[in-house]
Amino acid sequence: MLKRKSWLKFLFLLGVVPFLFLGSTSCKREQKEKMIGLQLWSVRDDMKKDAAKTLEAVGKMGYKFVETAGYADGKIYGLNPVDFKSLCEKNGLQFLGAHAGQNIPTDENWDKTMAWWDVCIAAHKAAGAKWIVQPWMSDVGYKSLDGLKQACKYFNAVGEKCNAAGIRFGYHNHSKEFTTELDVKPVYDWMLEFTDPEKVMFEMDLYWIIEGGKKPCDYFEKYPGRFELWHIKDKTEVGASGKIDFAAIFAQRKKAGTKYGIVEVEEYNFTPLESCKKSLDFLLAADYIDL
Repeated sequence: MLKRKSWLKFLFLLGVVPFLFLGSTSCKREQKEKMIGLQLWSVRDDMKKDAAKTLEAVGKMGYKFVETAGYADGKIYGLNPVDFKSLCEKNGLQFLGAHAGQNIPTDENWDKTMAWWDVCIAAHKAAGAKWIVQPWMSDVGYKSLDGLKQACKYFNAVGEKCNAAGIRFGYHNHSKEFTTELDVKPVYDWMLEFTDPEKVMFEMDLYWIIEGGKKPCDYFEKYPGRFELWHIKDKTEVGASGKIDFAAIFAQRKKAGTKYGIVEVEEYNFTPLESCKKSLDFLLAADYIDL
């Protein structure tokens, strides 16, 4: 009888223990690392002093990719685009996107502006960037609907060029797009309507839209799928103010169409690098982040 019980116990353990082990490892397998990037404008002075040392620090923090703000004359932070990409990868970072742009061209300087974009796009394509975002708009876009239509015509044209190179083109907001109205509608709403979704996506700055008196989730509901990128930002370090409901915003990420989240810090309670680290730590600890 004892032998039979021992045999049954052995068979039970033989079946259950591997199952429990596999279940445990499969749960671990499902936990993916959060894909959070840093806009390097956050550490702009550090990048000017020593780009290599700064990227090393950013990589060690745990950021997975960077978005640049240092393009000029075919180079990125003064480096050949391929060399900059290699420097990022050396420090465990992907170079995925950039901020760059030109003022809204007139008919007279349209061709010159488009030629500038040809060089810019080629440089970022060589470095393997996935997107280029223009983070401002000339005053003409805020003064009249005709001026804004000219701006959106320009953005559509740049987006078409970027598409041809396999790069997405987008626009990054500040608060002025929400506080300025044309024909009783915010400039930002007109931009969403005047731009072609196939050519222009939007990088929503989650701090500046709230500063502009609007709610991110209202725009996700009204214009689903248009916001492929987010700048995850706060007054200072991300989460420091306690005034932004990041959990509610992230709950609508799929409706927004957001593929990547990028931390940006512009005001600091610490050094810029420390502030970027604290911002990332806040996001890594949040269980609602699904990037």
